[in-house]
Amino acid sequence: MTAAPMHLDHLLVGGRVLTCAEPAGAPLVVHDDLVLGVAGGRLAYVGVGVPATAGPTPVVDLGGRLVTPGLVDCHTHAIFAGDRAAEFALRAAGASYLDIAAAGGGIAATTTPTRAASDDQLAASCTARLDRALAGGTTTIEIKSGYDLTCAGEERLLRVVAAVAAARRGRQQVVPTLLCHLIPAERQADRAAYVDELATVLVPAVGRAGLATSIDVYCDQGAFTRAETERLLRAGLAAGLAVRAHVGQFADLGGAELVAGLGGWSIDHVEQIGPAGIAAAAAAGTVAVMLPGACVQLRLPVPPVAALRAAGVAMAVASDLNPGSSYCETLPVQMWLATTHYGLTVDEAWRGVTCHAARALGLRDVGVIATGARADLCVWDAVHPAEVPYRYGAQAPAQVWVAGARVAG
Repeated sequence: MTAAPMHLDHLLVGGRVLTCAEPAGAPLVVHDDLVLGVAGGRLAYVGVGVPATAGPTPVVDLGGRLVTPGLVDCHTHAIFAGDRAAEFALRAAGASYLDIAAAGGGIAATTTPTRAASDDQLAASCTARLDRALAGGTTTIEIKSGYDLTCAGEERLLRVVAAVAAARRGRQQVVPTLLCHLIPAERQADRAAYVDELATVLVPAVGRAGLATSIDVYCDQGAFTRAETERLLRAGLAAGLAVRAHVGQFADLGGAELVAGLGGWSIDHVEQIGPAGIAAAAAAGTVAVMLPGACVQLRLPVPPVAALRAAGVAMAVASDLNPGSSYCETLPVQMWLATTHYGLTVDEAWRGVTCHAARALGLRDVGVIATGARADLCVWDAVHPAEVPYRYGAQAPAQVWVAGARVAG
């Protein structure tokens, strides 16, 4: 029987392909002989040589350059107004993040301009940041709410994110997250009532409207307690949202164990995480998201990478794009920090911005080059994967492909 013809939009040949699809623990391999066939925005063929059943198909020669999955940024706060450059100067002079926050800075300093900005202003500034991320190779990007701190305002931010995502469809995939960030100053006197309002009003409304895929809660010193975090995460589960959390940036409150026990997708920051939290994350398959930009800028101790590695915890690497502690849209810089400051291997850094980052978002069809995956790709003027984090100030992809179409470079 003659094989049915394979209808392909085009073939990509001549690349040095890093699939990031190897089993956990196996070294990543660069393939010089793989051909990629694109159809309907996905990789319909990943194999050696041109498929005999392909028929006449346009061919793109990648000229021996490194080809990787499109990068996945699984932790950003990309929707906000204003900046906090003055705080950067204070930290450079020795002030701590918590000291600045206690004096009215920090997240609270972004809340006022964000509340005052119009939907169009927020959409425009967010879009500009996403354009810079795309130019750096990020084809899938998560965006958290969290800079309004009122129920109506947080829902508004997610609706703006939805509008931005719709406008970028086919150009960049946007994944929305509801973030419960902290207790605003005006609600400190009725903290319990505020948490109740989030759990019974905001979270169900976001779930009903389909405005987010997950809920993230900041469980840390100066933010939500472990008990408050559990209340909000369980409300998220009841609303059909997956659960994630900022945990252990400044203090270990047991957030890692909590998230893992609830089947959470990720625990993010983890500068402060103990053996129990590591064991729980390993058992649950919860991803530990490394945010080296914020860690370095705030002069925090690095996460216990060796212990996470030994336990088999998958580690992602993200930008933590935000106006206060990591105003950076591009992941190659974070890969450099992850390898030089955290001690991740080059393979771990690549998995961190591809397949492991995708897992942290509950996605299985991005972050890998494999048959059936989205045809999201980066083509680099490089031959070795180490060149991308190595040239951290200059390296951007020569081409970026999203859903099989060249969108940058």
